[in-house]
Amino acid sequence: MKRILLFCLLAIPFSLWAQEGKHQEAGLKFGAANYYGDLQTEVVPWGRQSAKTYRPSVGIVYKNFFNPRVGLRFEMNYARLTAADSLSNNRANQLRNLDFTNDVVDLFGALEVNFLPVDIHKFKVSPYVFAGIGAFYSNPYSKDLDGEKQYLRRLGTEGQGLPGYPDRKHYSTIHAMIPFGGGIKFLIGQTFVLSAEATIRYAATDYIDDVSRSYVNLDTLMAYRGAKSVEMAYKGNQLKDWDGNYPNYEFHRGDHKMNDWYWTVGITATIYFDAFNRLRNNRQTNCPRVFGRR
Repeated sequence: MKRILLFCLLAIPFSLWAQEGKHQEAGLKFGAANYYGDLQTEVVPWGRQSAKTYRPSVGIVYKNFFNPRVGLRFEMNYARLTAADSLSNNRANQLRNLDFTNDVVDLFGALEVNFLPVDIHKFKVSPYVFAGIGAFYSNPYSKDLDGEKQYLRRLGTEGQGLPGYPDRKHYSTIHAMIPFGGGIKFLIGQTFVLSAEATIRYAATDYIDDVSRSYVNLDTLMAYRGAKSVEMAYKGNQLKDWDGNYPNYEFHRGDHKMNDWYWTVGITATIYFDAFNRLRNNRQTNCPRVFGRR
């Protein structure tokens, strides 16, 4: 009996702290994804042609808030990224005629801060921001002339790994990234949180689209990588108005001075729960009365 009373007394400060908005959330994300890089030069693609590059994204999210304002969030997301020079307004890019698709999977942790203290007994609407660190899987591909999917990394379309291009290494399928973003959340009743948010990722690679540096000498690429690599490295020869000249080493294929970005925008729906408060309520139920009944 004494042990039970002691536990109840010791639990009081913890219970008071837990009431100050410590809670957890878990749920799903649904939205659209896009990217900014060598094949997509619009920061926010807009217009009839650019809108064709938006693809779906989904994810799962878990949040642990230490108080109504500050918490940690952990996410895993899938996003399909795609772009094509045929949709560009830049004539030089149109003549390059490249395209790619990339089924990206990422995982990250971030610190989230609410502008207002969101809690069942306080504010139920608040803007918020977050930033963190993470990693993602990336393996761009495209269709060849026969309509077959070709993963571009293994083809070394920019001479990666060739003896004549020592500055070009094979890029990995796993890359670090820095996620940050924000939105506005709504606590609905005492159970659900609905958020509209955008998440931007700065990637530690310029090869989300397999495009970064200059072209490789045609004969060298053919000798070391074969005809399929040559076919996927440059598709301008598939255009009706092709001038018959394959771009050589001095011609830029992409801009290696800046890495790629990708982002998602959409709705996050989570369940709001507080395991600590529920534990406190259960303990209080089991605590005996110190003073006699009336």
